[in-house]
Amino acid sequence: MKHLDPKPPPASLDVWLRRVGVADAFAALAALVPNAGVIVVDGERRVLHWSPEAERLLGTGAATVHGRACPTGLLCDDDGAPRPFGSLVRLPRPDGSTVLVRQYTRFFAGPEGMRGAIHLLAHDGRAPDVPANPVAAGDAVSFHGLVSRDPAMLLTFDTIRNVAETDTTVLVRGESGTGKELVARAIHLESGRRTRAFVAVNCASLTPTLLESELFGHVKGAFTGAVATRLGIFAQADGGTLFLDEIAEIPMDLQAKLLRVLQERTFVPVGGTEPQKVDVRVIAATHRALREEVRAGRFREDLLYRLRVVPLFLPSLRERRVDVELLLHHFLARYNVRGPRHISRIAPDAMRALLDHAWPGNVRELQNVVEYAFAVSRGEELTLDGLPPEFREARATPTPAPRPAREDGEAQRIERALAACGGDVTRAAEMIGVSRTTFWRMRRRAGV
Repeated sequence: MKHLDPKPPPASLDVWLRRVGVADAFAALAALVPNAGVIVVDGERRVLHWSPEAERLLGTGAATVHGRACPTGLLCDDDGAPRPFGSLVRLPRPDGSTVLVRQYTRFFAGPEGMRGAIHLLAHDGRAPDVPANPVAAGDAVSFHGLVSRDPAMLLTFDTIRNVAETDTTVLVRGESGTGKELVARAIHLESGRRTRAFVAVNCASLTPTLLESELFGHVKGAFTGAVATRLGIFAQADGGTLFLDEIAEIPMDLQAKLLRVLQERTFVPVGGTEPQKVDVRVIAATHRALREEVRAGRFREDLLYRLRVVPLFLPSLRERRVDVELLLHHFLARYNVRGPRHISRIAPDAMRALLDHAWPGNVRELQNVVEYAFAVSRGEELTLDGLPPEFREARATPTPAPRPAREDGEAQRIERALAACGGDVTRAAEMIGVSRTTFWRMRRRAGV
């Protein structure tokens, strides 16, 4: 009787992995990816695998980071938010140079929460010290929590990197919700002060009396309730960066004291007599046109020039429409990681409503819309019913105007600004928070 060889068992990757060893197989696969570092972290962001190519790209050995929390800002933004899939990111190296990589991430989550992630950092072929040209690349860039592919914003990122090398005072202009504090933090993190304090204060949230004490501190007994000496934020930010948001809200008498600090680097606490030295880099922000405030007698001209050494204009989300969908997916990824709900797709009518929206609250409004969707929607698809009521109302009431509503609204803004400034283009551009060049493009687009 003829004996036949037994039929070989069906091919099984699981069986093969058990024979070879899952860890060895993964390490071999990571080593086969050319010019790309592979990093694996667990749910607590502790490093489980750091490939040899990751060592070469980032300049840090695996033994240095294995089992430890991944350095802040390396695999996620500084606030812990995940970056858009395929983002172009410039990462720091221990020797002070940087490397430009494209980042791809796959997160793993379970009922108990985040289990970890695999990150692939693909070098784009340029040497670490060669500065990037993100405008030419035309890709999404994640930069200290700011995400954009808009050319004007990418040029702003370059300006931030350049101005961060100095201690020059910066004035950030932009509408509410455009990310002025994120810009201030980015300047701080790119500067030599990154290891020292970053202190932010909203000048509009405090009364004049409290604001002076908040800025400069007070000595014991300076006023009723001053039961102990208290450091002000200038002293708290010594050696670091101080961000003064809504600077136009500071009263005139306090503006003189702020000017003195900027000029002489000294201040006197409330109720004190001895001046104190301070080393602080000041970044101010406002949504108002400070030149108009000067003309109206509400802001000191000498303080304006002291603050406005380097002006930075942040465009509104209406002016960077190319970023709406990008930011939408960016925030969806952030909330997907937090759990427990997960949104993986957007219904066409919901996407049209989001893209057609005027976004008066800018990026902050878009983030709030995503948070609303995670709070009220069900299932993995974001539908029109999962958006705030104003989006459904906008779809139900068509606009009879011959031009798109966005263009009409933009034309009205330009006309109002020009009328208020007597036709002065520079002043009109400042009034609506854009540069003169952007204002010229807006006029041409709107036909004004």
